[in-house]
Amino acid sequence: MNTIQYRSRRYSCPFHCGRRFVNLSGQTQHVNAAHRRITQPVPTPQAPPSPTSDNDVPRHDDIDMSSPPPPPPSPITDEIPRVQRTFHPYMTGKPCDVDGNDLPADAPPPPRSPPDNPYEPFADEVEFRLADFTFRKAALSEGKIKEVLEIFDLAMEKTGHEGPFKNPHALYTAIDKIPHGSAPWKCFLSEPPPNLPEGAPAWQEQTYEIWYRDPDTVIKNILANPDFSDSFDSAPYVDVERDGQRRWSDYMSGNFAWRHADTIYGEDATNEGAMVVYIILGSDKTTVSVGTGNVEYWPLYMSVGNLHNSARRGHRNSVVPIGFLAIPKGDRIDDNDDAFRAFKKRLFHLTIEKILQSLKPAMTTPIIRMCPDGHYRRIIYDLGGYIADYPEQVLLTCIVSGWCPKCTALPTKLDDPAGRRTAALHDVLIETLGNDGKTLWDNYGVDHKVRPFTTSFPRADIHEIITSDILHQVVKGTFKDHLVEWVQEYLILTHGKDDANRIMDDIDRRIAVTPEFPGLRRFPHGRRFKQWTGDDSKALMKVYLPAIADYVPLKMAQCIGALIDFTYLIRRNDFNEDTLGLLDETLARFHTLRTIFIETGVRETISLPRQHSLVHYRRHIEEFGAPNGLCSSITESRHISAVKEPWRRSSRYNALGQMLETNQRIDKLYALNMELATVGLAPPGHVPPSDPFETHKNDEGAIDDPCIAEVTLAVTREKTRDYPRQIHLLALKIEQPELPDLVRRFLYDQLRSDTDPVSEDVDISRCPPVTSNVYVFHSAVACFYAPSDLSGIRGMKRERIRSTPSWRKHPRRDCALAVTDPTLPGFAGLSVVRIFLFFSFTHDGRTFPCALVQWYKKHDTCPDAITGMWIVKPEQYPGGDQCFR
Repeated sequence: MNTIQYRSRRYSCPFHCGRRFVNLSGQTQHVNAAHRRITQPVPTPQAPPSPTSDNDVPRHDDIDMSSPPPPPPSPITDEIPRVQRTFHPYMTGKPCDVDGNDLPADAPPPPRSPPDNPYEPFADEVEFRLADFTFRKAALSEGKIKEVLEIFDLAMEKTGHEGPFKNPHALYTAIDKIPHGSAPWKCFLSEPPPNLPEGAPAWQEQTYEIWYRDPDTVIKNILANPDFSDSFDSAPYVDVERDGQRRWSDYMSGNFAWRHADTIYGEDATNEGAMVVYIILGSDKTTVSVGTGNVEYWPLYMSVGNLHNSARRGHRNSVVPIGFLAIPKGDRIDDNDDAFRAFKKRLFHLTIEKILQSLKPAMTTPIIRMCPDGHYRRIIYDLGGYIADYPEQVLLTCIVSGWCPKCTALPTKLDDPAGRRTAALHDVLIETLGNDGKTLWDNYGVDHKVRPFTTSFPRADIHEIITSDILHQVVKGTFKDHLVEWVQEYLILTHGKDDANRIMDDIDRRIAVTPEFPGLRRFPHGRRFKQWTGDDSKALMKVYLPAIADYVPLKMAQCIGALIDFTYLIRRNDFNEDTLGLLDETLARFHTLRTIFIETGVRETISLPRQHSLVHYRRHIEEFGAPNGLCSSITESRHISAVKEPWRRSSRYNALGQMLETNQRIDKLYALNMELATVGLAPPGHVPPSDPFETHKNDEGAIDDPCIAEVTLAVTREKTRDYPRQIHLLALKIEQPELPDLVRRFLYDQLRSDTDPVSEDVDISRCPPVTSNVYVFHSAVACFYAPSDLSGIRGMKRERIRSTPSWRKHPRRDCALAVTDPTLPGFAGLSVVRIFLFFSFTHDGRTFPCALVQWYKKHDTCPDAITGMWIVKPEQYPGGDQCFR
């Protein structure tokens, strides 16, 4: 049987991050992609910068609104300026040996002793790859695995040998013996209160099972994963750009990491040189089956802030399930029972406290752990973030629904200035008014019956570590649940229900005719669907504004445009002080314009927790870096691989145990694959991330390849009977008689020197003819750097561009953006083209991939005043013919 051979990796990263490469080309690509942001690291600055801190919540009232609102921001590029990076002077994450003794600064990681059989417990590569493919990659059922093994047996019988596994259970047993990535599931039981009175409700007498993994073991596995070697930071840092502006990006660039490192060192100076591991938690209920009894699960996830945001968004094993929380069920009579609700809250907090207990000793005393770069370090744990939607934030912070978990603003006046909500304030209120629960509830929004789980851990403040949530606060919350619904209410109030329905039907028709574009969702029936996903809300945001602009007041359209601008700003991967200023201006503009919904009678007031949360995004960025690294879309994405897919693979009877077993086996196979990849025996095992918005995976998705940007024609060429191979016959086939001359001028420009005139200035006779065969393709794949979108661990994204005469029974000619002037910012330096034909030809042994495109020109020199969007129209020749190039 033929096997794939992988070349050894001889070249190491000159920045000592632990990565190794087959050749110098791979080393160069890695340095450009992973280390290009750092120009002069300074491990011990003269004076540590003081991260900003303020006592009051930033308000839009602080922005000068006397001047006209600023124009909408131009589309943001992800060009990263070179920066000066200053690391924390004390908590430096200095490498040590396995006993904790510091190593010299230039010491390499300890060598790994290669095992006699790197595939152990599998006999060889065949057994491992068969198990990995059938169980992890293809996710085959037991019956299908059995069939595959039987086919193997039939093939092996011809050589007088047996197949690799006798049956699926033998394959499962081998997987269970993998030592890497092991974090066994355990269970503890809640105990009912003693001496319950007769007739106590069933929920009070019940014992609840809580399944969990040791979080210390989980973190150990994450840190030991060599796949993260170029995607983690061992010390907090401050980035300063050339012009002196502070820049925030990944978690460790934020003020929280630096401030808590100061505290840890201040508490015990012997901690100097240790690495602080910031623990990120997340929880979110999910339903796996609506039609069979609303089967619900409540997973608890864990990651570490030391990983880069792109790794947390794009890599499945950076966010790991560590528990499944109990979901107590009561009778209908219990729904409004205060005792039952308090019981559920206490059970939630006590469960998380119990699960995290193994981390507590290392929150004050360092322990030794291997890190992704192969070095050992002394590490200290710190609770550094909790990802949750608003209902779960209320539960976590022990406040009353309607109040803000981050500040003390009254629920009826959320946008009034207010102080910060802190654990210290919570304790003072409980101590002062502990016996007056009604005052605490009504006047301060505090539920005195529950104690946050964070009170049991050092330096932990639940109000401080609650993070912003782009998905539920902005995309689903403010846009879909608020503005889209309010526009519909406005149309009904203004035009009456019948006319409003006709207008909304026309809006739906406008939305439905959206042209095909990679990553742009089409709504064949407009907005008329019942089950909204995050994908629906995010995709609708891209096409909604121009569809409604003619039917709503100017101020209302500008309000929605301001929110869209805000949304795209907060989805950026990097922020500097100018960007934060633009964020403040955009939010102030939104707050000023949204009063139109009060003026038109749609709303009496606007005091909504999710919409109010927008004022805290600047603080989040300063504390934790870019919000897209700590968003509930990450945990919702993880639901697919950790909960929903394992549930579908189960028998559906007592499914949780089977789901846990599936998760454990997948983790083991993944960990072994990473071990093999480090020694060149397997390709990098990045698993494409599940799309948090469930986008069309055939046409776009994340990739982990270290390319900068490229467009590649499809592998499959179209058949000769469909397209002639000669350029002049192809021109007749597609009814584009100018194609031969266009290709000749294109070829001339590709071959000419810098001193030669461009093709437009020479006679066609000077342009070389195309004599080779011409091959037509129906699609191409564009790979580019897009860290603010769903992307791989290196910030790379893939989109498929299609140009075909028949796609689902209709022609499809995708649009794309072409760079026309790289010196201009945003869309000013771009043009829209519609792809009419992908093809390639050869000249002097060189292949030239080409595209025949229809050009669109800008309608004006600036975006539309109403929508803030650019308007383009087909470019035409003087005679009125469409412009193709």
